[in-house]
Amino acid sequence: MAINELRAISTFVKAAELGSLRQAAAAQGITPQAASQALVQLESHLGVRLFHRTTRSLGLTEEGRQFLASAQPGLATLQQAVEEARRGREEMAGPLRIVAPRSILLDVIWPVLTEFCRRHPDVEPDVQLDDRIGNWVEDRVDVGFRSGNPPEGSVVARRLLTLQLIVCAAPSYIAQHGEPTTIEELAQHRCTGFRHPATGKPMPWEFQVGDDIVSRNITAAFCTNDIEVEARAVLGGHAIGQLVGVTAAPLVRSGQLVPLLTAHVAEHLGLFVYYGSRTALPARVRAFIDLAVEMVAGNPAFGLTAQELTAPAAKPRRRKQAAA
Repeated sequence: MAINELRAISTFVKAAELGSLRQAAAAQGITPQAASQALVQLESHLGVRLFHRTTRSLGLTEEGRQFLASAQPGLATLQQAVEEARRGREEMAGPLRIVAPRSILLDVIWPVLTEFCRRHPDVEPDVQLDDRIGNWVEDRVDVGFRSGNPPEGSVVARRLLTLQLIVCAAPSYIAQHGEPTTIEELAQHRCTGFRHPATGKPMPWEFQVGDDIVSRNITAAFCTNDIEVEARAVLGGHAIGQLVGVTAAPLVRSGQLVPLLTAHVAEHLGLFVYYGSRTALPARVRAFIDLAVEMVAGNPAFGLTAQELTAPAAKPRRRKQAAA
């Protein structure tokens, strides 16, 4: 049913209930001329006359009575559905389906989710860890997060953070093996590798070299598809790793890791929140997006400043060679 047919039927029912086309027009917020035109179009569409009309009176025809009896229940049900949908849009309750990559959920999104649940206990989060963007409609996603490049397709995306790629190592590794001073020297060290979630292949490391971002395939002595496992391997002194700033920053600040090759920290990637519409969002979805922006956007806790990257006190000395 076309929307103009629905409006015409609504005008007809309201006029029958009030006994006045002018009052029906006022009740629906339209002009009497628009109401009269809608009624004429409905009668033409049905091929029957619904009202006996004079300048002073309005009465239903027999066909009009029959149509009213059939139309009223369905229209009332539809109006109730519309009201329920509007209330659902405004209520802070119901399911909230969130998709986020495993690599940033615990460090970045979990604090947001915890605070959101505290503020809105009637919302029912449904969180899926996934590094891909699937079918937005089939997956019934309300809010998604993606690290890397902005998502494509018919979604609204907002950049929350710039993601740093920081080469780092544990003080114990540096004490035993020393530290690379150039990108090329990484070939002489044990390094970690992170497998691409889609292909399963180790991803290249990326560096800022002058104005360009360059990629290097680094031979992995320790490979995984989980960012936490990779971070633990680096923390344990097993290898040098290139970790995202969200993971590396607190470990560097606590002295557990040391940033290396700091002149080549790449900052071309981002963390994005994405969703389906700027306007037709349920209140719970809008509130969650707003809280994520409030807590995450530009948060300095999720990266290292230039001073933190280059602070001499942050780096232990290289192991001295034993005297011959």
